[in-house]
Amino acid sequence: ESATAFGCLMCDMWLGEFDSVSPVDFHSALRKQYPFFSIGIQEAQEFLICVLNGLHEALKKVRAHLRHAKASREGASETSIITQLFEGQLSYNITCLECRATTNRPESFTVLSLPIASKTSCSLQDCLKCFFQQDTLTHNNQIHCSCCGSKQDAAVKGTITKAPQIIIFHLKRFAWQGKQKRKLSTTISYPLGNLDLSPYSSPLLCKDADYSLSAVVNHSGFLDDGHYTAFCKHSITQTWYSFDDDQITKIPNSSVQSDTAYLLFY
Repeated sequence: ESATAFGCLMCDMWLGEFDSVSPVDFHSALRKQYPFFSIGIQEAQEFLICVLNGLHEALKKVRAHLRHAKASREGASETSIITQLFEGQLSYNITCLECRATTNRPESFTVLSLPIASKTSCSLQDCLKCFFQQDTLTHNNQIHCSCCGSKQDAAVKGTITKAPQIIIFHLKRFAWQGKQKRKLSTTISYPLGNLDLSPYSSPLLCKDADYSLSAVVNHSGFLDDGHYTAFCKHSITQTWYSFDDDQITKIPNSSVQSDTAYLLFY
């Protein structure tokens, strides 16, 4: 149901018969699948993950149905257009600091949640460096080393081993400070084009690791009383537009850099 409602929404948007369209039917279908969206304010990042997961599951079933004969022989496919577009792969290199034994742990992702590197201002590259820097696991976070036969401190470093066609960054503006969750108002600069992910990628991916910005989700206001807007680039004309409820406005490239950016789509 959610996939059908989403398809209808996309058709209404691309046909251009209306000045604006409402996603009320899609939102209603998604609430049936995820009832907690009926309660309180949800973060855009949480909503996005539910949308991607919901569409993936629905489209996976359709694909399995259409290819029933083949699926019955080879097993049902776990892929969909969602995973083909948005799913990437990380590999975490884990080194025991006692015996230096190394293991690799793969992990799939659709959204990378990046820590914000400064309280005042920083760049997207600064946030990426923080995310991919080597970390040390100690105390309660120790790993069980099979070579040592016991828990040990370990060094962990992540690398992108499969880059998605569309990579989504979640800037972690909502963070715990002590016992309270607060919004970080850090100004984060990000490129409109030529985002280089090769420093964080497997050498085999370096040639295809450059991305261009295609959309921004902004969050203005406070933690419990905010407003979401979006900037989106037309895939054909390359023109940027601002979406603020039912107000759609053409904007220059210079306006795409936003102090309230929360999600970045490359």
